[in-house]
Amino acid sequence: MSELHTFHIPVLGLGYSIDTPVKVAQFGISSVMSIMDDELLELMREHHCRNNGIIYKPIEKQEHDARARRITAYLDVIHDIVTLQIARLKEQSFGENSELDKYFELLPEDSALKQKYRQLPQIHDQAHRLRIEEELRNAVTPGSIDVNIMAKVDKLNHDKSGQPLAQEFSDALAALRGFANSKLTSSVIISAGYNPRLYAYLEQFKDFFPNEEGKLRKKVILKVSDYRSALVQGKILAKKGIWVSEFRIESGLNCGGHAFATDGLLLGPILEEFKINRNSLTAELYELCLQSQHNKGIAAFTECPGLKITVQGGIGTAEEQEFLIKHYHLDRTGWGSPFLLVPEATSVDEQTIGQLATAEKDDYYLSHASPLGVPFNNFRKSTAERQRQERIDKGRPGSPCYKKMLVSNTEFTAEPICTASRLYQHLKIKQLKEQDLPDEQYNTEYNKIIEKDCLCEGLTAPALLKEEIPVPHNLNAVTICPGPNLAYFSGIFSLTEMVGHIYGRKNILNTLPRPHMFVNELQLYITYLKDAASEINLNAKRSKYLNSFKANLQEGITYYQKLAQQFIQSMQNDLCIAEKELQAVLIPVANN
Repeated sequence: MSELHTFHIPVLGLGYSIDTPVKVAQFGISSVMSIMDDELLELMREHHCRNNGIIYKPIEKQEHDARARRITAYLDVIHDIVTLQIARLKEQSFGENSELDKYFELLPEDSALKQKYRQLPQIHDQAHRLRIEEELRNAVTPGSIDVNIMAKVDKLNHDKSGQPLAQEFSDALAALRGFANSKLTSSVIISAGYNPRLYAYLEQFKDFFPNEEGKLRKKVILKVSDYRSALVQGKILAKKGIWVSEFRIESGLNCGGHAFATDGLLLGPILEEFKINRNSLTAELYELCLQSQHNKGIAAFTECPGLKITVQGGIGTAEEQEFLIKHYHLDRTGWGSPFLLVPEATSVDEQTIGQLATAEKDDYYLSHASPLGVPFNNFRKSTAERQRQERIDKGRPGSPCYKKMLVSNTEFTAEPICTASRLYQHLKIKQLKEQDLPDEQYNTEYNKIIEKDCLCEGLTAPALLKEEIPVPHNLNAVTICPGPNLAYFSGIFSLTEMVGHIYGRKNILNTLPRPHMFVNELQLYITYLKDAASEINLNAKRSKYLNSFKANLQEGITYYQKLAQQFIQSMQNDLCIAEKELQAVLIPVANN
């Protein structure tokens, strides 16, 4: 895996980064694909096999263990394509604006390899030049081809006769098996919380344990929102002998996709806590992990394999990138939503990328569209949002439900159904009408029901549309979930332009005034608190929680004020304004 770049591209929905490694791994850039939708993976495998002269043998949905086998087959194809790309890259000549040149041009300016590459035009001794060229070619390594599993998306499945299958055929466990059985030497990123069944299942695969040389063939990365979560989950896995190779910290609200808000804990203080405790965290987890490996009687680490700390969510400038890495001693950062504007890197259909390129700040908003019941970053101009409204206007709110990845509700049916489905919304609206509520209250509850939208289809459609692959069931409306930070980027960019922006070689931000990323996140949390404080009939427990939430935000502001005095003076005025806004938020006193 290449460690030459100081950023990675995180998972982008179900489909937006579905084949990003094919686009960027050959340039040493690491990226993450979702492996939750095996139907999408099967369609994309057929597409990439056809384009690369690889024999395609379909894996039908009804076949035994089809989900895991489809995932393995897709990952193996991606692995083979990237391997071939690297081999071809190494055969190219320097100095001809080839992709081999591009590999080194994309590297950060302080890269030793880039500096060596830049010396080539000044080397006139032919033998010497050939030696340097060979050294550079040998240094070419692909970016990591990592995968993402949402821990809580773990539906239990049934066979053709309707009988429940064993738990290892659940969505998340089958996805893990698909990755574990693949050719990849890379990492699985587990996100969206703790799943005991999934964590226990990791023990079934030897590649997550050290080999005889003490090395890991497959690694575990946990996406976390705060230090406590990292410590608790890291210890759970360490006691199983599983090493967490990286904690990937994500801003609770200043991110794309689902927004898992913290209890008012802000990103800066969270990073400070990791910085202070990193060595003790590593030592504690290593001791637990080593003891478990000895108890199991398996090969153990010969030395501590190292623990990476990275951050993602809302980063927008080279200055922020550099400050995060240097001040908090981070290994890398994640840049997600801006890459939606880079056709060379992600799979966004032409219509949607055009809408994103010309969007305004108000087009990005935090919604309750997700059937998971978690706030979801949404885009007002998306074709999925238009489709949702058209269905409501026709008196048929809700979506047909084919993939059933997010089914969870058993309020009306014995078999779980999705709250975005037409069936659920019909039954829920019928129940609502029977309550004979006042108009205002009825409309509020009605809007809560119809705001839920199908993510399974909408988040996969763009990849198929871009490659002109027929969309199943003709459901071609696109759901897209950029983080609010994308409001500061307008246009469509090349990979060279975006990477250049990350490393400070150029500035591609639009003219919209942009506060520091820490201030942006703080403002999002204050808005979140205001909305929560306006809830009707807060009980005592909720009121106490919101007061604690507010206190945490104030502690974060105090931390940032000290940070601004030392390092980021431009934040000071914005922090004063935000503090006054926070103090003005009144939490109602509950009567019960």
